[in-house]
Amino acid sequence: MKTSLVPALAVLAHWSQLSLAQDYPFTEEQKQNANRTLSVGYVVYHGYTILDVFGPLQFLADLSWPFSIELSVIAKETGAIHSRPPAHHGPDGMPMDMSHMIDAQIVATHTFVTAPPLDILIVTGGIGDLTLQEQNDTSVEEFIASRFPTTRHVLSVCSGAGFLARAGVLEGLRATATKGSWAHVTRHGKNVTWVPSARWVHDGKVWTSSGVSAGMDMMVAFLRHVYGDPVVNTSVNNVEYAPHVDPSWDPFSVVHKVPGANMSMAMKELVGPLEVYP
Repeated sequence: MKTSLVPALAVLAHWSQLSLAQDYPFTEEQKQNANRTLSVGYVVYHGYTILDVFGPLQFLADLSWPFSIELSVIAKETGAIHSRPPAHHGPDGMPMDMSHMIDAQIVATHTFVTAPPLDILIVTGGIGDLTLQEQNDTSVEEFIASRFPTTRHVLSVCSGAGFLARAGVLEGLRATATKGSWAHVTRHGKNVTWVPSARWVHDGKVWTSSGVSAGMDMMVAFLRHVYGDPVVNTSVNNVEYAPHVDPSWDPFSVVHKVPGANMSMAMKELVGPLEVYP
């Protein structure tokens, strides 16, 4: 019984440190966010990328201990949504059968019709995007476009930026996307300034990240924007994750030889534990 209390006591000990950060210059919006419920909606589809969802979600779940955060998982239909990509054609036009791959499922709690009002909308990437495009299924884009005016923050991970671009919400904005499929994603959208070297980009109420694991780095930065450094740094140290903290530099832009990327940057270690307050 004593052993089972250790994780909970450790969490309480970490969160209790926040009372010592009372002199931190929180913004008025951060103070308000700490005292209200934030409604988060994840848009998923068959063939979503697992870490695109569950990486950023870990930080949201961790912060739902001290704050009020509600989660809706949104898809075309409710029920199990599979990470295993559906049948589709690759860039070379050849059919792709991935039915042998591991399948992680997430349960969609709402449809595009029944989803509640949202403060934060998160659009994930995944190979399933190719299937939706082949089927001319624009339900994700239509949902994004319909909710964009009333949603306070819109985030995309990896190739999820392609959905935002096709929905028209990136027009006139800076954005980034997965470096491994850069050409495929950035061909979408009008008047979008795609930033090839960025790990993530924040422009207005839109946040876009590079590929897969970059969604975790973006989420850390986003939550620091929403709640302030002390509480989020505590969460990140609880998770024992060392995030990239420079949004302008993604070393994978060099790995994948993204056109226009800064190839002169050193391939060096960019991460480390975050500061503990005070």
